[in-house]
Amino acid sequence: MNFTHAMTRKPASSYLQAITTSGLGLPDLDITQKQHHAYIQALKLAGLSVNVLPALEDYPDSVFLEDVAIVEPEFAIQTRPGVLSRRGEADQITSILTQSFPQTYSIEAPGTLDGGDICKVENTYFLGLSDRTNLAGAQQLAAILQYFGYCSELVDIRPLPGVLHLKSAVNYLGENTLLMDPRLADHPAFQAYSRIVVPIGEAYAANCLRVNDILLVPDGFPGTLELVTRAGFNPMLLDVSEFRKMDGGLSCLSLRW
Repeated sequence: MNFTHAMTRKPASSYLQAITTSGLGLPDLDITQKQHHAYIQALKLAGLSVNVLPALEDYPDSVFLEDVAIVEPEFAIQTRPGVLSRRGEADQITSILTQSFPQTYSIEAPGTLDGGDICKVENTYFLGLSDRTNLAGAQQLAAILQYFGYCSELVDIRPLPGVLHLKSAVNYLGENTLLMDPRLADHPAFQAYSRIVVPIGEAYAANCLRVNDILLVPDGFPGTLELVTRAGFNPMLLDVSEFRKMDGGLSCLSLRW
C-alpha cells in the first residue's frame, strides 16, 4: 500500500454527458471541480506526488482515469474500455504511459477491460468479468501480470445487478482485509481474507481507497465509517457526491503507484 505517485485528470465541462445509471440527477460542475481539488489534496497529504492531466472535452467520462490503465512502478498496461465511446480516452494516455513507465503494454481486440474491474491484493490481482471487461481482456491482462510474477484470479460479477465494476464491490484496505459489498462477501475467491462488510444500504461505500496510512472514505455513510474506524484504519472523509451521480467512486479518480 506504499504509493509515491498518482495521476489524475481534471473533469471536463462535458462531464454532464458522462455515462450513468445512478438516477441521482446531473452533477454540479462547480462542486465537481471543488471535490476533485479536495481529492488531489488528500493524495498529496498521504505523501504522493500528483500529476494532474488536463481535461479532455471530447470525453465526458475521462475524469475516471483508473479505467484506462493498470500501473505498477515497472510497467503500465493501457486498457481497452468496454464502452466504445471511452476508447479514445485510452488512446489519449498512450504517450503519457510511455514517458512515465519503463515498459508498456495494451489490451487488444477482441479483449475489453476497464481498470475499475481490477483489484490488487498484495501479489494477487482479482480480475472482474463484467459488462465492461470480457474474458479475452482479462486473459490478456493475466498473461502480462504472470510475466511480472503476479498471480490473478477471475471473479464474475455479471450476476450481481447494479454492480458496475469489481471495485464497486470489493477493495483492499491492507492488513489482509477487504471492504466488501454484502452481495460479494461470500464469494469463494475472498474467503482467505478478513472481510469488513458494509451495510447493504451503504453498498456505494465499499469503494473506499487506502493510500499509504490514510483510508479515503466517501462522506455520508456512517455505518461504513464506524466499521473501518473500529477496525483500526485511519479514515479521511471526502465528499464525492458529484462523481457518484455518474457511477464513479474514490478509486476511479486516479492511477497510483
